[in-house]
Amino acid sequence: MRRVIQAFAGIACAGVILLLALTASIQYILPDTFRIDQGEEFFISERLSLTTSDETDFSPKVFDKQGNAYRLHINLTGDRHVQEVISYSQRRMVVPGGSPFGIKMFTDGVMVVGMSDIQVGSENVNPAKEAGLKIGDMITHMNGKKLQRTADIKEIIASSQGRPVTVSVRRGDTHLELSLTPVLSALDRGYKAGIWVRDSSAGIGTMTYYDPETGIFAGLGHGVCDVDTGAIMPLSSGEIVDVNISGCNMGQSGKPGELKGTFSTDKPIGRLLINSEFGLFGVMNGSYFGTDPIPMAYRSEVKPGPAVILSTISGNKPQSFDILIEKVNYSDIAPTKNMVIKIIDKKLLSTTGGIVQGMSGSPIIQDGKLVGAVTHVFVNDPAKGYGIFAENMDKQIGKVENMRFSA
Repeated sequence: MRRVIQAFAGIACAGVILLLALTASIQYILPDTFRIDQGEEFFISERLSLTTSDETDFSPKVFDKQGNAYRLHINLTGDRHVQEVISYSQRRMVVPGGSPFGIKMFTDGVMVVGMSDIQVGSENVNPAKEAGLKIGDMITHMNGKKLQRTADIKEIIASSQGRPVTVSVRRGDTHLELSLTPVLSALDRGYKAGIWVRDSSAGIGTMTYYDPETGIFAGLGHGVCDVDTGAIMPLSSGEIVDVNISGCNMGQSGKPGELKGTFSTDKPIGRLLINSEFGLFGVMNGSYFGTDPIPMAYRSEVKPGPAVILSTISGNKPQSFDILIEKVNYSDIAPTKNMVIKIIDKKLLSTTGGIVQGMSGSPIIQDGKLVGAVTHVFVNDPAKGYGIFAENMDKQIGKVENMRFSA
């Protein structure tokens, strides 16, 4: 009897685990919200049992009024989940990018990227560490003076004559006030703080889309991070410039490749306003000359299957390359890794080996709609990588609208 009870308990436990696994997996299989355009039929799969919240039959139907919302009970292998279907809203029409741009950005304050001991007499000391500073901290002020460049810190430390300096620090969402006492270096007889700092960044990315009505652009699909700390660099000011791609270091297993290019001019073509985990956003100084506008896909419309990316691997004109969307993850656990994509275009594979640095932001187009952008490469398989939903990137547009007319 005891063995029977144990066996039954084991079966019950396995059933609970399976149920929890199904519940957890629903967020990957189905999006929380479905959106469709006026006149479109709503459809998911023949395998799912669908009913409305009032238990009436929910066969594919036409939604004819903007903003109507329907709560659905979706039965997936016996497990019941509630999703929401919202009838058509204003479909975003954007110009897909694919052209490269040069990034010039300055941080809001200066970032601590390293620390080094200072020799004082026969001892080695580190004033910054003793003050409580950490790598990744953003120093915004010293002695009440707002910091713009690394030279500002050097000037304040050098003129301190060893007197304590008040340091204002932003560490994530926390603001700190610290006291740092510079020391006189035995090597060059100058006052030092024992920190390495950075105030700017430069690189190459790819335009994802441009809104011809507002002049707003989006690119990269992920944030610009400091090479030493890995933290997203808080943007104070920045601009983008034209770039000419001159070549490529091919990607190999264990060694990501990289596009090689030069800034064509110092004249900016756009102003950067936001550097976030979803990419770079700003306003063009003039019109972006790309293709005709196409619809932006809702996340619920993205599906495994054939697609193309627009990217530039030579010169400054984008080309279309064939890919496969292998997997789609509708959850927001990893908001920049919504799709697993695979390069299948022979020309692109022979030229770059797959996805390389500089291609981040390359738009992904499926069924005539902008579904997302390339974000990351698999280090051990450069033919594969991740993509972000265009809908996720578009969440930043409201912030750009609020900032675009500021000084």
